[in-house]
Amino acid sequence: MPLYQFRCDHCGSFDRSYSMTAVPEAADCPACAGPARRQITAPRLGHGNSAPMRLLDATARSASEPAVVQGTRPGARRATQKVTTNPLHRKLPRP
Repeated sequence: MPLYQFRCDHCGSFDRSYSMTAVPEAADCPACAGPARRQITAPRLGHGNSAPMRLLDATARSASEPAVVQGTRPGARRATQKVTTNPLHRKLPRP
């Protein structure tokens, strides 16, 4: 949800998060509970330090800068193929 900035005449500016469809023109100040009018600011569509934003940034970065893998993870087990002894399986097409 986007952040909106409000300004109280007594206490100053503060931010609130509202959905884009339910933004009030005024909000109550968290310090003095007085009315505060919404300010016109540049769009701030996300919290830059929140976990979802960090995940989106890491995902976008991995598209152009993939991590280089040197080998398997420590403790990871290799997948073993089961070997069949049925002679009819030799006639099946191989992948």
